Amino acid sequence: MERRSFLTGLAGLIPATLTMNSLHSLAGSLPNSVRMPVLFLGHGSPMNAIEENEFVAGFRKVASTLPRPKAILCVSAHWYTRGTMVAAVDMPTTIHDFGGFPQALFDVQYPAKGNPVLAMEAKELLQPTAVGLDDKWGLDHGAWSVLVHLFPKADVPVVQLSIDHTKPASYHYELAGRLAALRDKGVLIIGSGNIVHNLRMVDFVNMHCDNYGFDWAVEAQALTNDLILNGDHRALTEFEKLGKAMQLAVPTPDHYLPLIYALGLKTNGDDIALFNDKLLAGSLSMTSVKIG
Repeated sequence: MERRSFLTGLAGLIPATLTMNSLHSLAGSLPNSVRMPVLFLGHGSPMNAIEENEFVAGFRKVASTLPRPKAILCVSAHWYTRGTMVAAVDMPTTIHDFGGFPQALFDVQYPAKGNPVLAMEAKELLQPTAVGLDDKWGLDHGAWSVLVHLFPKADVPVVQLSIDHTKPASYHYELAGRLAALRDKGVLIIGSGNIVHNLRMVDFVNMHCDNYGFDWAVEAQALTNDLILNGDHRALTEFEKLGKAMQLAVPTPDHYLPLIYALGLKTNGDDIALFNDKLLAGSLSMTSVKIG
C-alpha cells in the first residue's frame, strides 16, 4: 500500500490532536541522527523509583553514557494486551498500577510529554501487523520507575508499545526488528521487565541479602547471560525449551518479553554489555542490558 493511501485510511482512527499536516510530515518529523543504543532494564520493585540503591545508581550511570534522545519508545511488562497497541497521547498520565506501597510512591508523577507522531511512525513501521492507537494509556510503573532515574527532568517525550500476550517470543523478536529504523532517528528504545521473575517464590526474609538467588535462579541467570553475550537469540526466544531452571525463572512471559524486544533490535556491529547483574530475594534478577 502506498504511504499516502495508508495515512489517509488511518485519518479517522487517530487522536484529534494529530492533524493531517502532522501525518504528512511523518517522514521528516524524525530526521536521521546518531544511532541510539537499546536498553533492557530489570526494573524490579516499584520502590526503586524512590529508593537509593545500587540498581538505580546503575540506571543513572548508563544514562550518562547515552546520546541525548529525541524521544523514547518503551516496551513495558506492565502493558500486556490482546493485540499490539501504541499509546498516541499528548500528555500520558502517571499510572500507579500497584497496591500496598507507601504513599510517597503514589505521589510520584512523571510528567513527560507523549509523541503521537512517533506513535504513528511506529504503527507504520510495524505493518502489516495491525497496531491499535490507544488514547487512554499513560506511563505504567515499568516505564516511569526507571525513567525517573534515566531522565529525571521528564524532558524527553515517551511513547509506550504494548506486548501482545497471545503471541510467542519469536513473534515479538521479529516485530521488534521492524522498529530498528527508529534508532537512526534519535529514538531510544527501552524494554523494561525482569529476566528472572517469579513473585510466588520471593524470599521476603532474605530480601536484603546481596546477590542472593535460589540455585535454579543462579542457573537461569548464568544461562541467559551466556546466551545474550554470545548472541544466541534463537535459544532465548525458545526459552521454554531451556530446562526446569528457566521454567521457574519465567513462569509467565510478561517480564521476559521486553528482553526479546531489545535483542530483536540488535544489529551487526553493536556492542552488548550487562549491568546491574545481580539476583534479589531468591527469585528475581535485576540484570540489565545495553546494546550499541
